[in-house]
Amino acid sequence: MRVRRTVLGTLGSAALVFASLGAVTAATVSPAAANPCGFYETGSDAFYNHCTSDGSRVVIKVEVARAPDYEWCVGPGETWLGSASRIQGAHYTGRLC
Repeated sequence: MRVRRTVLGTLGSAALVFASLGAVTAATVSPAAANPCGFYETGSDAFYNHCTSDGSRVVIKVEVARAPDYEWCVGPGETWLGSASRIQGAHYTGRLC
């Protein structure tokens, strides 16, 4: 009986550790999922989120349906690009502005 209690106690402790790690992971993932870096769409809008801590501004190429693509200089944070039905994508060109 003594060995069984020790094993069960150890398993219970391990379960608490894993549950704690799961809670931390879930809390960490939620904000990132809400505001992903780069191009993303909501139900009706398209955005580019420039994730940076240095305040840099970057050039992105915006791909537009049935219209010419264009480049745009964006700063840190989210930039609204337009309607999700019109904007097909956007990506960092590798240049600062």
